[in-house]
Amino acid sequence: MRLKSVELKNFRCYADAIVVDFENLTTFVGRNDIGKSTILEALEIFFNNSVVAIESGDAHVHSEHGKVEITCEFDDLPKTLTLDAGAETTLAGEYLLTESGTLKLRKVFDCSNKKPSAEIFVIARHPSAAGYQNLLELKEKELQAKVKELKLDVPLKGNPGMRRALWEAAGDLQLTEVAISIGKAKEDAKRIWDQIEAHLPMFALFQSDRSSRDSDDEVQSPMKAAVAAALAEVQDDIARIQQRVREKAEEIANNTHIALKSIDPGLASELTPEFSPPTAAKWQGLFSVGLNTDAGIPLNKKGSGVRRLVLVSFFKAEAERRLKTSKRRSIIYAIEEPETAQHPNNQRILIESFKSLANEAGCQVILTTHSPGFASDLPNESIRFIARDAVTRKPSIQAGVDVFGTVAETLGVTPDSRVKLLLCVEGPTDVVAFKALSKALHAEDQSLPDLEKDDRVAFVVLGGGTLKHWVDEYYLRALHRREVHIYDRDVASYAVAAATVNARGDGSWAAQTIKQSRAICTRMRSSRLSTSRSRSRIILSTGRQRRSGSRKSIQPRKATTRS
Repeated sequence: MRLKSVELKNFRCYADAIVVDFENLTTFVGRNDIGKSTILEALEIFFNNSVVAIESGDAHVHSEHGKVEITCEFDDLPKTLTLDAGAETTLAGEYLLTESGTLKLRKVFDCSNKKPSAEIFVIARHPSAAGYQNLLELKEKELQAKVKELKLDVPLKGNPGMRRALWEAAGDLQLTEVAISIGKAKEDAKRIWDQIEAHLPMFALFQSDRSSRDSDDEVQSPMKAAVAAALAEVQDDIARIQQRVREKAEEIANNTHIALKSIDPGLASELTPEFSPPTAAKWQGLFSVGLNTDAGIPLNKKGSGVRRLVLVSFFKAEAERRLKTSKRRSIIYAIEEPETAQHPNNQRILIESFKSLANEAGCQVILTTHSPGFASDLPNESIRFIARDAVTRKPSIQAGVDVFGTVAETLGVTPDSRVKLLLCVEGPTDVVAFKALSKALHAEDQSLPDLEKDDRVAFVVLGGGTLKHWVDEYYLRALHRREVHIYDRDVASYAVAAATVNARGDGSWAAQTIKQSRAICTRMRSSRLSTSRSRSRIILSTGRQRRSGSRKSIQPRKATTRS
């Protein structure tokens, strides 16, 4: 099963119902204390109620009632469910799916109680016609009675088959979206929940405020699992050791008994040893595994960034171990602020690891961050930006292509001191083309920058319907870097955008492409990216497919000297 969305209602800062959609990789971005971790903790409560457990104070502070609702929607559902031996059915056959064919489960916690417990519902288009709306709650004998009453030709064994026959005989079932109680229900409704629960994804939450010493439970948990696995492989050796200890203990006891009788024969007629071998848990307790890094340095003596990186790795290993020992076929990794205390190189490694993990079958990854730089390396469709209304303080969640504009405006972007120029283009293919073109020119003229390797130039992709927004709002002004904007000529609105950039008066410059342009090299030199080498020119090409179907050529050529 795959998590498609979650809806929160009356949970902490989310008073009104709010729905969040999930991809295989989803990243929540926003300021501190804005509600990012709240979403992850709501999921932990829904799936496990362990690392984070529901408390009476989790209901919204101004709630008129204490009921918290957490609703998760799933796709990629199990094809069949087995309620009893041989009684196979499906979610669709029991009318337990939404109109779009997804499974929607809701857990309602009454936080007015000191220890809130969950009531579980399926939200589905279910029969509401009188006499047919509660068949899941009927016992076998009750279903048999209804089948006999309607004289239906169906075997009187197997509840799913009898329900199916009754629903088919009803005609108009008046399908309506209703909440069907299954967690504490009776008969097949309860069995269905047991089957569904076994197919739910495993949810593993790594919190940002966890400590990161090698003695912590989070680290020791997978290490203890490793010890347990090792002990399982040497059980024959352990048995031999225990037998040798038993024999030696009995020998000592017998010798002691003989010596005791020689002192006072009437003191003890018998002295029998009772041998209790240690349990598996006690054997595991004999071993404590520490972690040493390079040159034998203990992990807890390393920097916080290294410790946290190792802890994230242990978290992943433990989650995978739990998945292997479980019947569940999918897993959700939820990791808060993975960039914390990490060098940029490690951040990039983590990002690539999360991308790869999210591409594996049965895996989803959910991240939180308040670093737009970290989020910028993630797919646009994965970003969920959380903000609050300045007046009502109600949280909102935005997703879409233009979300980074809002992120930059709200959080700002930390500039890299090496970057001197921002090269703004329409799309990813332009980036590829400029890098290839500059590499070829750099091979002939070392004074020209190789954009593939030159850290002084950073590409910014602005194209599509958001380009005008980026230019008009000037989101990158806080970086205090010159900008070069290069757009295709086949979109009329781009001319206005180029004129806007050129009118800034801060050294930024914009142009639209023509089949042979002689301006770029000169402009790059004026931005101090290369020394003056007037014998070189660039014939500009973006390599993008024009609407007419023709391509602009990529050909360097010699040109006359230009001052």
